[in-house]
Amino acid sequence: MNYWLVKSEPSTYSWEKLLKDGKAVWDGVRNFAARIHLRGMKIGDLVLFYHSNEDKAVIGISKVIKEAYQDPTTKEDWSAVDLAPHKTLKKSVTLEQIKSEKKLQNIYLVRQGRLSVMPLKKEEFDYIVSLGSS
Repeated sequence: MNYWLVKSEPSTYSWEKLLKDGKAVWDGVRNFAARIHLRGMKIGDLVLFYHSNEDKAVIGISKVIKEAYQDPTTKEDWSAVDLAPHKTLKKSVTLEQIKSEKKLQNIYLVRQGRLSVMPLKKEEFDYIVSLGSS
């Protein structure tokens, strides 16, 4: 299993909307590094859902339910995956908290904050989940 983090502005697509919809096409990603990461996602992989801009916090855990396919919003070579909600964290894990944790200093969210889809090591994923579970 692989572990990931995706970012979305709550005003564009929120965790609450994903919970209501039950699944979502994760499309519209227009960054080459993020595209590579989308194409690396496999069914069953766990994905932290991060609210960017307004909240700047990890809100929940989603799961990949369909692997990369042609992004339906364009004819160009971009990819989409389908995500479903898995679990809402008991409390949000803020960017400030993440940046203050030595164990998380090397994750893309800290090093390359503008990247919208990023891989995480299992230990990093588990640690962020533990911060949101206490």
